[in-house]
Amino acid sequence: MAKSFLRLNVLALAAAALIAAPAFAGECPAGKAGVDVTPPGPMVPSLVTDTVIASIDLGEGYDIPGRALRLRRLVIEPGGVVPWHSHEARPANIYVIKGQVTEYRSSCSVPIIHKKGEVVAESGATSHWWKNESRHRAILISSDILPPAAPADQSM
Repeated sequence: MAKSFLRLNVLALAAAALIAAPAFAGECPAGKAGVDVTPPGPMVPSLVTDTVIASIDLGEGYDIPGRALRLRRLVIEPGGVVPWHSHEARPANIYVIKGQVTEYRSSCSVPIIHKKGEVVAESGATSHWWKNESRHRAILISSDILPPAAPADQSM
């Protein structure tokens, strides 16, 4: 009886973890993908606060000299913009923890809306910009690997 109760609890916890896990989302809709189908957007940040929470030098103990793993908190006010940038040399994962934000991606001809609880993986030829088009503050957590010689407190 105790073993089956324990097994049931373990299964319930596993199911709850899957339900509570962030969803990967924000893909370009079918038929809307292409190469450079959206022109570059704003080049300057606006109404966005970018705070580095932590940074790890990957050359020390990880044998990846010149690279850093960085964790940031971005607060984007209504109307705020994260400017046009590329992820060719800087892979990142973005987790939307509050609100929503609209992405304008070079490889998608329509805007992509990212909502609370979603995760966006950014890598390779991805170039894009983000805008908070809602009436509420959006808060994102970003984890990225900086390219060599990039200061941990710079580069959106």
